Amino acid sequence: MSKALRLSEKWFQRGLWLVALVFAGFLIGLGGKVVDNMNLVEEPLSLQQFVDQPAHQAAERELQLAEAGLLTAQAALEQARQKHKVAASNSQTAGETFDNWLATRRVTARPEQDPELIARTRELDALKAAERSALGAVQAQEQKHLDASQSRGRAAARIVQLESAAEAPYRQALRMRELRVFGYRLALTLPLLLAAGWLWAKQRKSTYWPFVWGFIFFALFAFFVELVPYLPSYGGYVRYLVGILLTVIVGRQAIVSLQRYLERQRAAEALPDKQRRKDLSYEVAQARLAKGVCPGCERQVDLKDPKMDFCPHCGIGLFNNCGACSTRKSAFTRFCFSCGTPAATAPVE
Repeated sequence: MSKALRLSEKWFQRGLWLVALVFAGFLIGLGGKVVDNMNLVEEPLSLQQFVDQPAHQAAERELQLAEAGLLTAQAALEQARQKHKVAASNSQTAGETFDNWLATRRVTARPEQDPELIARTRELDALKAAERSALGAVQAQEQKHLDASQSRGRAAARIVQLESAAEAPYRQALRMRELRVFGYRLALTLPLLLAAGWLWAKQRKSTYWPFVWGFIFFALFAFFVELVPYLPSYGGYVRYLVGILLTVIVGRQAIVSLQRYLERQRAAEALPDKQRRKDLSYEVAQARLAKGVCPGCERQVDLKDPKMDFCPHCGIGLFNNCGACSTRKSAFTRFCFSCGTPAATAPVE
């Protein structure tokens, strides 16, 4: 900001920049909502949309039946195991009792106990037979459980196979959807960027410049911050290619602007001193002098040197004497600082 600005004008300028930033902030918030909601323009995709539906439904029904059969087989297997456990316990208890009774009989050797020996032996055989029967039931239920488990595994594998076959078309459709949504976002943000470029070129110094700069900040943020994260990757190639393209465009524009600037400077330096002063605004001249550079050619000059009245690079007058009091003063002030006489050679507003 130029040192020649009035104090109130400086604060007004700062307040207007604050207005520009606040305006840009609200525009950025609104733009972010719009860009995010662009994803809702296209219907969301899911893997199930690309699966062979009849085959998938049949496999799901098979899986449901297999899971139901597996639950039934599991319950029956637990019951059979419990019965086998009871039968085995009864048989073990009866065997231990029989062994104890048999040991007692050997000691007493009483012949009248032979019928009881036969009865106990038959009872023990019956318990062993029940145990074997319960074990057979357990083995049968284990087989059913195994069959149901394998059936469920086949159904699940069939579903995985169908979904794997649908993965490639689903990914392709998803990429195409992302490209379309990116196109919608680009169609929204690119005109904003072009409008911001036009405003910067034509209106950045107009009366309503805070709104112009606020819109420029918003357009730059929308394009480079809100759009770039949605840029398709394709392994990084797209991002690098876009970066190269933007760099070439911006670099070329910078080179062209530099060449035009140098041409304008050479043309301006070739003009008479009076014409150059007429074309040079007061604010620009004061800003350049505050930086220690020549207002005409923008090269460094020693403004503190009392003998430096003209720029050694372009020849424009830097200091002159007041026509009323002959005081040495800057050639770019509008009044003499010593006597207040208007300077005839001062730049215009």
